Amino acid sequence: MRRVIAVAAALVVAAWLVVVAGVVLMAGHDAAAPADAIVVLGAAQYNGHPSPVFRARLDHAAELFRRGLASHLLVTGGVGAGDTVSEAVVGRRYLTGGGTDSAAIVTIATGRSTEPSLRAAADWIHRHGGRQVILVSDGFHMLRLCLMARRLRLVPLGSPAKLSPIASNRRLEIGYVLAESFKAPIAYLVTR
Repeated sequence: MRRVIAVAAALVVAAWLVVVAGVVLMAGHDAAAPADAIVVLGAAQYNGHPSPVFRARLDHAAELFRRGLASHLLVTGGVGAGDTVSEAVVGRRYLTGGGTDSAAIVTIATGRSTEPSLRAAADWIHRHGGRQVILVSDGFHMLRLCLMARRLRLVPLGSPAKLSPIASNRRLEIGYVLAESFKAPIAYLVTR
């Protein structure tokens, strides 16, 4: 019996290490290519201004848009607790203030977490005949996002915001990577 428990524990640890490796590999890989849309995952905003993390994501998405990789830029994120405006609206204002064509920006202001935001974006993309999307977020988030996108019948191309403050703080980033190593398998199992 002890041997069975030891083998089972070793298999669980090995599977977890594979997921950690997947999170790290996806975090460092930019798969941006021509797509139907660019989807920016929301992050905190403060009094109508994007947080440094959100700003890094928006700047990265704007650069991909300027390169002509998609004709639409979807900004996600609902209204957080205590906020009066959604992350998506703040993101739209930031992008248009930086010169991005407002006609190309779609605000997806539903959802206060990844799954409902991505689901709402997927609904919009499917309604407009698309499937291939560039997903913009922090690197640690890419594996889970791509797994969820596939479950939502999208063809995901992960493009991490390399200038995010999280990416430049190794200790902070490790914490996020470890958290994602548990979140990614759960998201795969529960996203339908």
